[in-house]
Amino acid sequence: MRKLWAPWRAEFILHVKKDECIFCAAPNRTDEEAYILYRGEHNFIILNIFPYNSGHLMIAPYSHKPSPEYLTSEEYNEMFELLQWSLRNLRSALRPDGFNIGFNVGRVAGAGYEGHLHMHVVPRWNGDTNFMPVLAETKVISVGMEKTYQLLKPLFTSKD
Repeated sequence: MRKLWAPWRAEFILHVKKDECIFCAAPNRTDEEAYILYRGEHNFIILNIFPYNSGHLMIAPYSHKPSPEYLTSEEYNEMFELLQWSLRNLRSALRPDGFNIGFNVGRVAGAGYEGHLHMHVVPRWNGDTNFMPVLAETKVISVGMEKTYQLLKPLFTSKD
């Protein structure tokens, strides 16, 4: 597999502690350090620093819960309100052709952080799975983390 240079990822890798839940730790950092786009009452929106595509964000509750059935009604309702708002903001800023939205509950289902539920929202464009991943086993992320954050953050200042 070929590797693409992605220097913005080094800062995250150096800050990750193996015994630390990134979703519990992120709210204790500044928005800019953690790439937090919005802090709600029960959930927050954060960019995925290992994105599948540009604009890949996650919505996570502040509480450390492993699966949707453990969420309170308030946590659940706000999470899906933030999903709707995120979709509108991503459509406005990035003009994707579609989205992948979902949860990976449990390690067997692909959860990188299985103890802390989080919803993935991945913008998709026609052709974003072109020949590079198929033939070269390489995924190209065309917009860097800082630029993506700077583009999206102003859209997530107020839900009104």
